[in-house]
Amino acid sequence: MKHIFHDTYLPRLGRKGRFHIRVAILFLLFVFFNAMTIYSVHGQITSRASTTARVTSKPAATSPRDLMYQDLAVASSALTKQNSLLRKIVKTVSPSVAHIEAKKRQKSTVTNGSSANARRPVVVEEAGSGVVIEHNGSYYVITNYHVIESAGISDIRIEVDGKIYSPSRLVHDRQTDISVISLSSKDLIPCRIGKSKKVAIGDFVVAVGSPFGLSHSVSYGIISALNRHDLDLGPQGVNYQDFMQTDAAINPGNSGGPLINLQGEIIGINTAIASNSGGNDGIGFSIPMDMVMRIVTDLIELGKVQRGFLGVSLDSNYTYEKASSMGLNVAYGAMVTRVTARSPAADADLRVGDVILEFNGEKVKNDSLLVTSVSLMPINSIVPIKIFRRGEISLIDININNREAFSFNQ
Repeated sequence: MKHIFHDTYLPRLGRKGRFHIRVAILFLLFVFFNAMTIYSVHGQITSRASTTARVTSKPAATSPRDLMYQDLAVASSALTKQNSLLRKIVKTVSPSVAHIEAKKRQKSTVTNGSSANARRPVVVEEAGSGVVIEHNGSYYVITNYHVIESAGISDIRIEVDGKIYSPSRLVHDRQTDISVISLSSKDLIPCRIGKSKKVAIGDFVVAVGSPFGLSHSVSYGIISALNRHDLDLGPQGVNYQDFMQTDAAINPGNSGGPLINLQGEIIGINTAIASNSGGNDGIGFSIPMDMVMRIVTDLIELGKVQRGFLGVSLDSNYTYEKASSMGLNVAYGAMVTRVTARSPAADADLRVGDVILEFNGEKVKNDSLLVTSVSLMPINSIVPIKIFRRGEISLIDININNREAFSFNQ
């Protein structure tokens, strides 16, 4: 059976002839299988080459408008990152921003049948903003006094992160335009408070508030200036001023809301605007957070503010020309015009005509900012001051007294 194939289909040949045919057949089989192998390898190479050609071939022609969009995508990449940062800031801080509605009772001049120009109280609804803080395990909302002025506890409605709250206590400091609203709830998210002393002109900031009643509106800008003072802020005014100026859009209703740095920290409370139209003209003012927290801590713990006191009167018309005439070649400082008897200034031997150049290591830019700086110092703290007297500069220490306590003891 082994040779059936060959014996049946091949002619009868001799042994040598059959051997040659077998050799020929084996040779043909060898050639056939080698040819198939070469064909297979060639096919694979051709297929790979085709695929490579498709991958490395140039894309279809792009339209001019597609190229414009590609250029925009490249050029806007930096701004896209910046925009992403702003979104993160707002998302982080928004749960700590309060929308405040207050029914304020004010007197109005009206005419009735029996008495002309009779005055009667009227209710005015006002919207503002606030910031949630935590102090010793309790939660509070900081806002401006003028937002809730003359409103009682039952007249104030607070919305934070979609929930409505009612205040349990109100405390105010009219002289800095700051109020603290106590909340009994424990499910609030407090803000993170930054150091306004570290703020510099040109820093980017974000403002969040309720301009014209539109809650959680966001605007963006920079710190335009520092240490603004002597601003005319309403009938009662604000006695202690040291504002940061910003061009972030601030409008009526932003009052009491936060000014935020790029780390999501609250660095100021938005309070006022300078405007010819009543709306945003790019000049807004915020109370620095260092000053706010000094006032707020006293309001929470004492119910009132303890203010530092030196016992001097200062020359509001002190100028560089006057300093130059005294032999002083700097354009800053505050000149003493009067010293109160038995005051801290008298005990430290401050005299009329002295020019206070530095207070607690900081330059005294003018008399108004010195008064504010003194008022914010901890009571009974010892503070170094640098003075100019009769051509010489000297350093003395002064003990900060409590203004209220001093006035009661005289």
